[in-house]
Formats: sequence, structure tokens, C-alpha cells
Amino acid sequence: MAGVWSPSSMAGNKSNSTAVSSSVTNKASNTSANTSDNSDDVPPAAGEPKTVKTADLDQLQKQLNDIKQQVSTTLKDHQLSVLNNQAIDVASQADSYMAILLPNLDQINTQLDVVGAKPVDGTLQESPEVTKKRNGLKADKAATEKQLDYAQTLKTTAINLSKQIVELRRSSLKTQLALDAGSILNARFWAPIFNPQQDDVDKFHNFCYQIRDAWQTAWQPEAFWGSLSLMLLAVAIWFGGRRLLEKGLVWFSISAFPDGRLRRSFLACATAIVTVVAITGGANLIYLVFARESELTPLVQSFANSMLALTTFSALIAGLGRSLLSIQRPSWRLMALPDAIAHSLRRYPAAMAIILMTFGTIEQMNSVIGTSVSSTIFGNGISSLLMGLLVWSATLRTNKVRRNVKSVGGHIDSRSTISGLIHLTTTLVSLTVLFALLIGYIPLARFLTYELVWFAIVLSCLYLLTKFVGDMIESLFSEHSASGRWIKQAFNLDSRYLEQATILFSAASYVLLILFALIALLNGTYGSTTPMTILDKVIEIMGSDSFGKINIVPADVFNAIICMIGGLYLLRSARRWLSNKFLPKTAMDTGMRMSIVTLFSNIGYVLLILITLSVLGIEWNKLAWIVSALSVGIGFGLQEIVKNFISGLILLTERPVKVGDLISISGVEGDIRRINVRATEIQLTDKSTVIVPNSQLISQNVRNVTMGHAQGVVTIPLTFPLDIDPEQVRGILLQAYAEHASILDTPAPSVTFSQLAPDGITLSVTGYVTSPRIIKVTKSDLLFDILKRLRAANVKLSSPQSLVVQNIPPDIAVAYSDNSQKESE
Repeated sequence: MAGVWSPSSMAGNKSNSTAVSSSVTNKASNTSANTSDNSDDVPPAAGEPKTVKTADLDQLQKQLNDIKQQVSTTLKDHQLSVLNNQAIDVASQADSYMAILLPNLDQINTQLDVVGAKPVDGTLQESPEVTKKRNGLKADKAATEKQLDYAQTLKTTAINLSKQIVELRRSSLKTQLALDAGSILNARFWAPIFNPQQDDVDKFHNFCYQIRDAWQTAWQPEAFWGSLSLMLLAVAIWFGGRRLLEKGLVWFSISAFPDGRLRRSFLACATAIVTVVAITGGANLIYLVFARESELTPLVQSFANSMLALTTFSALIAGLGRSLLSIQRPSWRLMALPDAIAHSLRRYPAAMAIILMTFGTIEQMNSVIGTSVSSTIFGNGISSLLMGLLVWSATLRTNKVRRNVKSVGGHIDSRSTISGLIHLTTTLVSLTVLFALLIGYIPLARFLTYELVWFAIVLSCLYLLTKFVGDMIESLFSEHSASGRWIKQAFNLDSRYLEQATILFSAASYVLLILFALIALLNGTYGSTTPMTILDKVIEIMGSDSFGKINIVPADVFNAIICMIGGLYLLRSARRWLSNKFLPKTAMDTGMRMSIVTLFSNIGYVLLILITLSVLGIEWNKLAWIVSALSVGIGFGLQEIVKNFISGLILLTERPVKVGDLISISGVEGDIRRINVRATEIQLTDKSTVIVPNSQLISQNVRNVTMGHAQGVVTIPLTFPLDIDPEQVRGILLQAYAEHASILDTPAPSVTFSQLAPDGITLSVTGYVTSPRIIKVTKSDLLFDILKRLRAANVKLSSPQSLVVQNIPPDIAVAYSDNSQKESE
């Protein structure tokens, strides 16, 4: 996640060896004249050559080993700085020993030349003293050469170790956010300005000489007019060409697009693109001024490439600010931003781009020429300080403008939830940057600053592109546009299909744009992120074995948290979009729509978990222990949960019951309101809810009352005395059914003579209604109407008391009747 200004942030590291070597040579030249045998307490006599003992070199080797061991266990920057100085001292001491050994070796060779070679013809006889002298000189030469090689090895090893320490310190500035590099209030932080290191000065002068040579070559008489033309053309593009292009875009948007939102979104995107093209195009012309006549040196070429990338991002910041604020055309502004706040922020995007360009240039120069770590820390700290102050000032200014407008009685819209969240986050990050600089955590401040700028760039681009793509698709499929009318006529589509196409293509475009934005946020850097690199990253994620490793690091955890939060937000937004926008435009019923939304949510959560684990760096074949634990858990207590989960998936796919159906199971009858992962919610007529496990809906007998658009049947059985006229009663019942509004004409109502018994006649009247849900209400209304009609026709129903009288002997029945009449009198 760490952002860097350009991909060449580590360029120029080869020059570190030159820096260390020059430092060692300088120190050696200062110390070689004073170096003596460290093991001798008595200095050599005047005129006597200095000597170096092997024990001295062994002592340097021991010091070098100690430094290596400390480097491997040290994480603090100031300790690494001390170890770097010690390594340079070791190299300097080894160089001073070499300065002693080389003259000694030359002196030995001279003496050997004086002594001469050993006679080979045997005619000459030399004295034993000469032979002994020659053998001694040869032994001294071999020992001196061995010591010289030893010293050279120590010097080379010490120089390489110093380079490794420098690289370690540089990488620590980017990877170790908790690295304490010293407060900006510390004098050590300002040392590169007031007390720069000589190596840095030499490297800077060398770089300036190369720039000067390239400048002089570009303005040679034979290249003068070409360079002048390119320079004037670049200035014309910067100051005049951009304005002309923007005026042409305004005319084009008005003439080419119909009146609507597409004009505004197109002009906003085009304004940002034109700003980037104009500024970057001018920068490339300036580059051609230097590079067209002669090949640039590697240092200058690397610096030029970094500057071109830095110019592009600086121009993008300025262009996004101009397009989003839209100071010159407030009515075309995409964002719901009050004019007062937009005018108060008009200078901040340009100021941010200037700071990025200025201090990014310093950082790139430090990286290219390989300056000291202290200079790098200084550049990072100053850029983070100015950027943090600028962002904090912008948040304070917006608050001040709002207070001023309200104090004079003006009206200004309150912030939306997203705007308030962005404002709060920006304020907290800027304050954190300033606090980190004060307490000495410059790498953390640099990281937060660069990430804040990078997030602002990516999210602003995402906002502009989503607006433009959404407006373009809406205009493309609109019935009021020529393209929409042509599509409708060419494919003979209904209007609702055009609406569905608009919603579907807009959603697909938003998903792709958000995917690219997430990849850019999680994996992008300032100078290395392009549309092609983002596309390559998508392909890498889709086809890589990112599940094949378990390597959890803090950055991956941070990315996984962002992925989880963003995924949950996107999943819930997509679910709302499906249930509220897209599916209502289709011909699906409510139950089918709810099933699709639920199934989409379940699949989405599973995919989100898989993607989060992938970002975290977890390999699936390394999760065998989790699978084993789950298998044991399923065997003991999770089998019901798994069974209900699988049953829920079956219910959502086969749909024997769906949301909205009226079902009856185990004596429970009600409407299905929701099918969850584990259980189904059934709402009864009294609005209470019964939770039924999904497995019961699969394994038990379920009566689906409303499946297949079933009609309701209203049947009322009535018992009459034996002395009634059945035809008269039949007519009354059919008339009552026929006149009720809820009874269907087809199938027609009917009366069935269901039973004839000594205790009476039972007639059943039957009619059909549109839905089983209205059976109870219709039956109640019919009973009221039928009883009223029967009473008007003087037709009585058989009562339980009269039935009992009909079933007893006649004499007892007469006595019972007389007693009942007396009791009534």
C-alpha cells in the first residue's frame, strides 16, 4: 500500500558505491600519513619504513564481523547510521594500510632488482649472504602481497557493507512506518540545508554539471532554432492551447449532446483530460529540447523519466480540481458543492500540484544521484509537512466559509453523510501527519500523505467516470434520444426493456470501474500505475495462485480489512439495487424476486470471504486443519445447521415454496415472509411469526395453498328440516352467492344435496374466489347474507334441540313439547 512518487524511487543506487569510495579515499588520504603499526607502542624511527602486521588486519576483520552482526539485528535508523560510519571507518583504515603496504612492496621490488636474479648457468658463484638476502626479500614480498590482498578485501567488503546499510536505511523509510527518524524540530533534520555532507554536495555538483552540459548542447548554434521553437510551443500549449481546447470542448458538448446531465459529465471528464494532455504534452516538448540532439547521460535520463511521470500526476491533480470545482461554469458542476466553498477551494488543487511537483523533484533527484539518507528524510519531511498543512488548511477554510455564510443569514446546504465522512477523514489524516512529523515518525507521515493524495486521485477519477458512464448509458437507451428510438424500433422492444438495459449496463459499468479503483488503491503507486498495469493486475488476480501461500503481513491485513469493508458495502448496495431498481422492472413476481436477492446475497458473502482470504495471502490447500475441524463439528453438532443450509439452497433453486406463498405445515398456516440460510419465517394471521427449519419444508408434507395461482373455494354446509322446499332453498343460496362481488362467475356457484337423514336435509353451497386468502372474509359475508335471506323467506335451519325431538318416541315427544310450551308461557 505504500505510495511512491515514481517508479524510479530506487534509481541511482549504483552511485552509492562511488559515494562510499570517495568518502573512504578522502578519509584515507587524511589518515594514511599518520597511520602506524597499532600493535607497536613505540613509533618507528625517522627514515625507517612503516609496517603493517597481520594482527592489525585481523582486528579490522573482527570489527567488520561485529558490524555485520549488529546490522542484522538493528532496526533503528540512528543505530544504522552509526554502523554505517563504522563501516566507512573500517574501509578508511584498510585503505590507509594499503597506502603503507604499497610503498613497502615497491621498495622490496627495488631491492630485488638490485640483488638480481639467481644465476642459472652455474658459472658464477654468489655468496651465501646474497642468496639469503634474496630469499628474505622474496619472503617479505609474498607476505606483503598477501597483506595487501587482505587489506583490499577488507576495504571492498566494508564498502559493500556500507552500501547495504544505506539501502537498508532507504528501504526502512518506505516499509517501516514506525521508524523513528527524528523530529522536524531537531537540528539533525535540518542538517542537509545548514550543514550538508560533502558527498551530497559533490554528487549534486556532478549532477548539475551533467544538466548544464545537456542544456549547452541543446542551445548550440546548429540546434538553437529547433530548441527555441519547441520551447515556445510548449509555453503556448501551457498557457494558450489549454484554454482554446476547453472552449472547443464547451462548444462541442453543447452541439453534440442533448440538454441534460451528459453535457456536464462529459465536459468535466474532458476538462481533466485536456489539462493532463496539455501539461504533459508541454513537458514532453521540453524533454525533446534536451534529448533530440544528443543522448542524455544515464543520470539525466533517469531523472527526466521520473519528471515526466511526476508531471503527469501533478497535471492530473490540477485537472481534477478544475473539473470538480467548475469555478467558471457553476451551473455545470457535478458535485453538490455550494459556490462559496468551491471558490474558497479553487487554489488548493493547483497548490497541491505545485508542492507535489517541487518536492517530488527534490526526492527524485535524491533518489537518482544517491544522496545520503538524511537528505532523503529531509525531502520526505518537508513535502509531508507542506502537504499536511495544505490539506488541514483546506478543511479549516471550508468550515470557516460555512460559519461565515450562516452568520450573515445566508443559506448553505448541510453536508451529506459521505461528504461529512470525507471531511472528517481528511482532517484526521492531516492532523496525524503533522503530529507524526513532530514526534519524529517521518516515514509514517510520508506514507499517510502519499496515500491521502493517491486516494483523492483515484476516488475523484472514479466519481467522474461513474457519472459520465451512467449518463452516457442512460442517454443511449433513453426513449427521447435518437439511439434509444432506433434500438426500440430495430429490436421491437418494449419501453421497460430499455429501462432494464439502462440499469443493467450501468450496474455492470459501475462494477468494472469500482474493481479497477480498488485494484489501484490496494496495489497502485504514483508513478507505476497506468490503465494497463491495473488491467494486468486484474488478470493476475483472476489467474494467479494467490490462494497458494500463507504469508500474512501487516500490509496484507490492512488490505484485507479494506477489502472486507468495501465488499460488504458493495454487496449491500448491489442487493438494494437488485430489489429496488432492477428486479421491479422485470415481470417476476415478488417471491421470485426475493429468492433471487437472497441467493445473490448468499453467493456474494461466500465470494467475499474467499477474496478476503486471498488478499490476506492464505492458501486453501493449507486449510486442511479447518476442513478437518469442520468435519468433526458436523459429525457432532453442526449437521443440523448444514442440513438446514443445504435445504435453504434447495428451496431457493427448486422453489417448491417461495416468499409470499400461503402454506400449511404441521398445523401451522401462514405466509412465507423470508427464506434465510437456516430457517424460514412464516407470518400467521395475527401477525406473529413462526420460525420453521428449512429441512422440515423439504422432508415433511407441505400444503402450498397459493402455488400455481390457485383459486379459493368457499363451501358452506347448512342443515334444514325435512319439511322445507329444497328447490326454494337452492335458489336462495345460489342467488346469495351470485350477487356477492368476490364470487367468480366461472366456475359458477353450485348447491349439492349432500345428505338426507331422519334428522334433516344437508345442503352444501360452493363458489370460487380469486385467492385462498379471501376465503374467510367471503364466507363470513355470505353467512350474514344467507341467514338474512332465509329469515325473509321464513325458512328455518334445523336446531340441535329440534333434532333431538325428532329422534325420541312420539308420546315422549308430545309431553316434551307441552312442557316446553308451558315453560315458554
